Amino acid sequence: MEVPKISVIVAVYKAENYLRRCMDSLLAQTFKDFEILLVDDGSPDQSGEICDEYAAKDSRVRVFHKANGGVSSARQCGMDNARGEYTIHVDPDDWGEATMLEDLYCKAKEEDADMVICDYYVEEGDKVEYIKQKPSALDRETVQRELFQKLHGSLWNKLIKRICYKEGDVRFPIGLNVSEDLYVCLFLLETIQNIAYLPKAYYHYDRFANVNSLTKECGVKEYWQHVKLLTLFKEKGFNHKCRREYNTYWAMVAYEAFYLNVYSAVQYRRTFLKDVIYILHCDTSLRIRLIIFLSSIGLKNMIFSLYTYLKTKEERISIIK
Repeated sequence: MEVPKISVIVAVYKAENYLRRCMDSLLAQTFKDFEILLVDDGSPDQSGEICDEYAAKDSRVRVFHKANGGVSSARQCGMDNARGEYTIHVDPDDWGEATMLEDLYCKAKEEDADMVICDYYVEEGDKVEYIKQKPSALDRETVQRELFQKLHGSLWNKLIKRICYKEGDVRFPIGLNVSEDLYVCLFLLETIQNIAYLPKAYYHYDRFANVNSLTKECGVKEYWQHVKLLTLFKEKGFNHKCRREYNTYWAMVAYEAFYLNVYSAVQYRRTFLKDVIYILHCDTSLRIRLIIFLSSIGLKNMIFSLYTYLKTKEERISIIK
């Protein structure tokens, strides 16, 4: 069987309302030598049937039906079955420009790149925003640092040589369903040698269509996912390698714990006081650092009461206006 040049992996869950838009954009690509791996992650709607429908129409489409295990397990299933020289992940609620695969592949071959990064569009209803993704430099250490804050940690605006996953033994962490692509990108960059940047947007990131997207939610469940991600980063040494960027991520998680009111005052102090010095060495705002610092030394209840009062007052004023 001939090996395709690109494997496009689509993790599918509750996507019946927009999966066809995504698939039509992929099958309309000017580049033809690719395969699409649709991983139906136990979707309870008609997504699985739509996957089968497209596989019946085009031999380049392969479908894998599995029990629901979360986006990481679905992406890994796709990677385990991918055959392409390069891979790219696409979310079922998004879509790509017709020349996306062709231009990314040509850039990869032209520069012998292991990873090609491009710009993208953010779609929010009638509003479309162009997002540049040019790293400050194209060495892997710079890209790793900037993925924490400046660059988007997604896998949908990056064409990546598949062998890099194997050489670095990089797998999606099962059970992590928030920023799992950031995790994978950071550890792929431990293996990747050559990085290229293409200053053009091809991917349409739709923040409006998918009401089931975890990235839209802000709750205790997602907080614990972020804690798990930070633990994985620490286990791999990123708290030292990308110290300031790691500290900034850590500070945002600490602030998330505050405004979600995850912990009692005693629990918050016990969780964050031992590391509170790092708050002074990050890039969050002075207001956030002050909230975390005061909460960490035992004043959380007082600060949270003030925070809630001001927030409620602001909402009241907004309603009056």
